[in-house]
Amino acid sequence: MAPQATSLVFIVRRCKPELVVPAKPTPHEFKQLSDIDDQEGLRFQIPFIQFYKYDPSMNGRDPVRVIREALAQTLVFYYPFAGRLREGPGRKLVVECTGEGIIFIEADADVTLEQFGDTLQPPFPCWEELLFEVPGSRGILNCPLLHIQVTRLKCGGFIFAIGLNHAISDGIGLVKFMMAVGEVVRGATSPSILPVWQRHLLIARDPPCVTYAHPEYDEVVDTKGTIIPLDDMSLRFFFFGPTEISALRKFVPHHLSQCSTFELLTAYLWRCRTIAIQPDSDEEVRIIFAINASAKLNPPLPTGYYGNSFALPAAVTTAEKLCKKPLGYALELVKKAKNKVNEEYVRSLADMLVIRGRPHFTVVRTFLVSDLTRAGFKKVDFGWGKPVYGGPAKGGVGTILGVICTFIPVNNGVGKDGIVVPICLPAPAMEIFVKELDGLSKFIVSSL
Repeated sequence: MAPQATSLVFIVRRCKPELVVPAKPTPHEFKQLSDIDDQEGLRFQIPFIQFYKYDPSMNGRDPVRVIREALAQTLVFYYPFAGRLREGPGRKLVVECTGEGIIFIEADADVTLEQFGDTLQPPFPCWEELLFEVPGSRGILNCPLLHIQVTRLKCGGFIFAIGLNHAISDGIGLVKFMMAVGEVVRGATSPSILPVWQRHLLIARDPPCVTYAHPEYDEVVDTKGTIIPLDDMSLRFFFFGPTEISALRKFVPHHLSQCSTFELLTAYLWRCRTIAIQPDSDEEVRIIFAINASAKLNPPLPTGYYGNSFALPAAVTTAEKLCKKPLGYALELVKKAKNKVNEEYVRSLADMLVIRGRPHFTVVRTFLVSDLTRAGFKKVDFGWGKPVYGGPAKGGVGTILGVICTFIPVNNGVGKDGIVVPICLPAPAMEIFVKELDGLSKFIVSSL
């Protein structure tokens, strides 16, 4: 992979943060979140970043000004984003549509896009300068739901960074909002896909009735201290292109040969990571992954729905079985967990979350994967064309460092499209993890 400018240092000059409010008056009302939205595990801020090249056809147009104006116009349609989250009885979250607005920061950096290197992927240098954390603004309740910073670059390009309160939307929903902003920048008077709230579509039944096991929310006692420690953590990024995926497929048994890249890579990483963290052989380990639930419903959720619309199915086995059996064992577990997500599973999930008081997903000996390769961040055009990079701004997300990882679509700088996977592990475990992956590299070399 081409080197990345991780040691790059530059200065960002920011203007005072401001609140961008809807361009027209919007309803002052309370909107309830769904029972998928307000689970404990989604109550955090998640950052994304977009890098855009200079476009001569936009000469004379200031990205900061046009995006700020387009945000105000788009918020007329997406006005809940301009409100604030409140917590009601039973920890139920609602949006008070106050019209107070979203945080917006104008900035300039003394750096060019080219200086970031051929390969744009996390971790990004001076990240904290590209989405400045306004003191007191990053809470989940009673705080702005979106934080945006647009940073002009010396070359005429710019960086658009955005922080999202995950309780109100997921990555796919955020992309719908960003696409709408882009349409307004390019002259539209309203989004081509109008936003749809309708969070009642993912509300628990009355009375709730849990019909599936949901091991992804099991209460697991951490008797042996095997939650990932926060000290001495190592974060590394691994690239999987067509060559690596093709090599992995050679280890797949015939009856599983139709597996997707997501299933295969998830199974492989789960196995390697479990070997690396060395749990006791009889301990249970879990893989959890986000599956888009919209298409599983009949009818599917409306196209403009922008709430959290995923389930988190889990596969569970013992460390000994996962580590000692071949890759096909892990792959079969992943496929079975993925395939059990249907409409009844999603309904059962919402019911379970309500009955149990909106629990956090299991984190003890758990690996959670979120696939953002098709979320659409790389399609967001604010008038300067599609981004050179669009997607997650950081490696790990959430409040439990080392548990959650994302699959990020990238180009490796030499013409290869692939997936970058950030892995965060204690330093000794990372050494073992890298050795496991070296086995794949050696296999590739020997196959040439």
